Amino acid sequence: MAAAPLHLGIDLGGTKIEAAVLDAAGALRWRQRVATPAGRYDDTLAAVAALVQAARGAVGTGLTVGIGHPGALGAAGRVKNANSTCLNGRPLQHDLQALLGQPLRLANDANCLALSEAVDGAGAGAGVVFAAILGTGVGAGIAVDGRVLHGANGLAGEWGHNPLPWAVAGKAPAPACYCGQQGCVEAWLSGPALAADHRRHGGEALDAAQIAERAAAGDAACAATLERHAQRLARALAAVVNLLDPDVIVLAGGLSQLPQPYRRVPQLWSRWIFAAGSAGPPRTRLLPAAHGDASGVRGAAWLWAPPRAAGPPAGGSR
Repeated sequence: MAAAPLHLGIDLGGTKIEAAVLDAAGALRWRQRVATPAGRYDDTLAAVAALVQAARGAVGTGLTVGIGHPGALGAAGRVKNANSTCLNGRPLQHDLQALLGQPLRLANDANCLALSEAVDGAGAGAGVVFAAILGTGVGAGIAVDGRVLHGANGLAGEWGHNPLPWAVAGKAPAPACYCGQQGCVEAWLSGPALAADHRRHGGEALDAAQIAERAAAGDAACAATLERHAQRLARALAAVVNLLDPDVIVLAGGLSQLPQPYRRVPQLWSRWIFAAGSAGPPRTRLLPAAHGDASGVRGAAWLWAPPRAAGPPAGGSR
C-alpha cells in the first residue's frame, strides 16, 4: 500500500522564509525558517532550494511543493505587485522549477491564508471564506468550497487597494497609498496607518501595540483611535459582505491579535450591510485565524489537492 503523500509548504515573506511539511491529515511533520535575502533574487531562489533539500533530507523525497509569495503571477508567469520588489518581473515559478527539478504550485500569500483557514482552520466546512491580513500592509484572499479563487487577472481578494467605502463628510483628506492612489483600505487599516491616524489626532508617536496597551489601561485618546479603526474596518468589511456574502471572515496579521475587532465590528457593520436590519443580524462570522502566523505556510502546502474539511477544528472559534 502506497504511503500517504506529504506536502511541503513554503511561505516566502519579506523578512523570513518558512517551510513546513504536513501529512495528508494536516499534522506537522517538519518545520524550519530562515531569513530572507532581502532584495537579492538569486539568493532568494537559493534559500528556497536549500529549504526544499532540507525537507527532503528530513522526511524523504516525493514531496509536493507549494509556495506562497507576495504579489500575483502576471503575464508569462512573471510576478507583479509584490512588496518584495526583487521578485517583480521575474518568472519565479519557472526559475524555481528549473532549480528543483519538479513541478510547483504558487499562490499569493493571502490566498494561502484563505486556503489554510478554509481547509482546517477557523473557516473549516464553510462554503466561502474571506481572509484578510491586517499587518504592515493589508491584503486578502478568497476560498470557495475549500479552493482558492484566483480570478481572471489573479486579483481576486485584492481588498487592500480599493477605496475605503462610505467616506465621512468633513473629515481630513484621505491618506496617500504607496500604490499611487489615495484612501485605499490599506492606507487606513494597516498597523502603520493606525499609528499615523493616532498622530493626526494629536497623539504621541506610538505603534499599534502601544496604542492598544494604553487603551486597555484607560487612555481615552488611544481608545478613540481604536474606535475609529473599528469603524473603518466595519465599513470595509461590510462592503465585502455586500459583494461576496462570505460565511466566514478570518483576520490575520498583527492587528488581528487585538480583541476589539471581534467584539466591536459585528456591532457596527449592520449599518452598512444591505438590508441587514430587516433580515436580522448578519450571519457572517468574524474570527481570528486558527493557525495564526502558521496559516500562510500551511495554505501553501494545501495548494496540492487539500482535503475538503467537514467542520471547524476544536477550539477554532472565538
